[in-house]
Amino acid sequence: MTCCGHALTWTRREWMWSTLLTTASAMVAGGAGAGPATPAAEAAETPYPAAEKLLREHVSVDVHTHAGPNGVTSRTAPPSDDLAGSMRAGRIAVLCLADVPDGPILGRDASNVLRALREPEPGFLYQHHLERLGWVDELCAKHGIRRILTAADVKAAHAAGAPAVIMDIEGLDFLERKLERLEESYQRGVRTMQLVHYTPNDIGDFQTGAVTHNGLTPFGADVIRACNRLGVVVDVAHATSDTVRQAVRATSRPLLLSHTALRGSKAQGQTPLVERQITPDHARAIAETGGSVGIWHFFATPERYVEGLKEMADVVGVDHVSIGTDASSSPGLFPDYDNFTALVDAMLRGGFTAADSAKIVGGNYLRIFAASVR
Repeated sequence: MTCCGHALTWTRREWMWSTLLTTASAMVAGGAGAGPATPAAEAAETPYPAAEKLLREHVSVDVHTHAGPNGVTSRTAPPSDDLAGSMRAGRIAVLCLADVPDGPILGRDASNVLRALREPEPGFLYQHHLERLGWVDELCAKHGIRRILTAADVKAAHAAGAPAVIMDIEGLDFLERKLERLEESYQRGVRTMQLVHYTPNDIGDFQTGAVTHNGLTPFGADVIRACNRLGVVVDVAHATSDTVRQAVRATSRPLLLSHTALRGSKAQGQTPLVERQITPDHARAIAETGGSVGIWHFFATPERYVEGLKEMADVVGVDHVSIGTDASSSPGLFPDYDNFTALVDAMLRGGFTAADSAKIVGGNYLRIFAASVR
């Protein structure tokens, strides 16, 4: 399954940039050597000294990921130590790890568009969701990953240098109009909830589906208010502009739109993902809540990714842009996180100041998280 709905055609060569340099970076991140390095020695040993300094001093967050082809959305891969190792190599601190409850019923129609191929029987998507939560339980219990439940947990994990995840849900199709299931998911550790995905539900309209609700439903507004009350970040990725505008009126907390790009992005270029890109007005609606827009990793090079960040920042300002890779089984810049430090280096070389880079790589999401989570 490719979360954004299209099989992309980039080659491995296009995202295997700077492999040899990353290997050196991973050795430094993993503590290779006889003892702690001095700042001068560390700068001499790493190809990305400014980027590594920024990631030591500031929390970094991928605001939407499935953790690659062997991550939480894989139907066959068990949890392993690989994710923690990759995060340490790339020095990324926190992943918003997204379960996809409607994943088992998604497939491609005759037009090669990803959609729900059948109507699930009652309780089926809920059971799949619970199973994936169990996968994350095992990941955190046995494979070197901390679970984030509060803002204090974020600070503690970063201070300890421990890779961490914030549990996310992409699409609340499993609710079946049962708000009590939000509470159950919250108790299981979920702290970010995306309203819609690729399956029609009772919450609102989504970008790649038929308009049936003219935006957010009354039940959808109840879901947002329940998330606000529980202490959960509300993600409006995949939602139509009408759904988003109505969500803005329903929420009392900042909204996240976790993975997209600006409509007509020159940096991304020609793409089958145009339906999932957003207009400037769509993006500004998120910023008006104090929220942030995450930019996915479907760019040909890290330099073009940086240009994609700039395109969104030119519309909403650097206080409202984040990194939301949407890394799953589809090709992109981040099949794993080994190269994350090099991306931050590209940001610094590409014109973002250290302060602005710190906001984009984590600070903006952490503001939303702190405002939302109890």
